Amino acid sequence: MQDISINLGNYRLMVTEAPTVKMRENPRTGELETVTNRQGEVQFVVVLFAKPIAQPGKRPGKGEEIRVNLPADPGDGFDEGGYVELINPVLNTYEMRDDNGRITASGLWFKADGLKPAGQRGLSSAA
Repeated sequence: MQDISINLGNYRLMVTEAPTVKMRENPRTGELETVTNRQGEVQFVVVLFAKPIAQPGKRPGKGEEIRVNLPADPGDGFDEGGYVELINPVLNTYEMRDDNGRITASGLWFKADGLKPAGQRGLSSAA
């Protein structure tokens, strides 16, 4: 399944690594190269710490660091330690198989159309 819409309104999203151009290692040369989409547009990535918003009478939930792919540079103002909201966040799954068809890796990845500053105390406007 691809591009599954998700609601992160019950999470505080703190920037742990500011948005940057997405890079990958070329398997043939070992050099880093810029990641582009099928249209040749440069892709970006931001690293966020997603922590559930505390609920009255419940123990606070643990957080998780997530990497979110972005289709364009979100601009300035998204520095480490700041709180953000994701614009149209989606979740994707992936599988990698060897030559015999066995699954060697699988997981999830996040993407969003962009970022915007979160409301007061890092709370989403959806919360």
